[in-house]
Amino acid sequence: MNPEILNYIPQRAPFIMIGDVISADETATLTSLEITADNLFVSNGVFTEPGLIENMAQTAGAGTGYRAKKEGKPQPKGYIAALKSVNIIELPKVNDTITTETTFLQTLLSFHLVRGKVTVGDKEIANCEFKIFVYTDQPAQ
Repeated sequence: MNPEILNYIPQRAPFIMIGDVISADETATLTSLEITADNLFVSNGVFTEPGLIENMAQTAGAGTGYRAKKEGKPQPKGYIAALKSVNIIELPKVNDTITTETTFLQTLLSFHLVRGKVTVGDKEIANCEFKIFVYTDQPAQ
């Protein structure tokens, strides 16, 4: 894991499900993660469904955190408010490296509608749409 990740997401070990931010801009974020045997969501040699969903959510969060840091704003926090159209095609195995792309489709107040896609190499293995509620711990004015 690239330690720079800790600047973009509020999660801490053992709950970090992204290894590196490859790119991030106003609408899309791309991350990678090498699946290791000691990962919290590995069972019987595969990275399980909850891990894939958390990986997509943390990828979206890393993009939000990356943009906040770039703008000098506090690191946001968030949680998954809803999942839609979850499609798990295949579970990645230990030693696979997954690449995850999230795209922000729409924002309304503190809610973000996001599309996530996970690949191993050129093969798509999971995708979904989800809503994330984002907030910051800022003192009241």
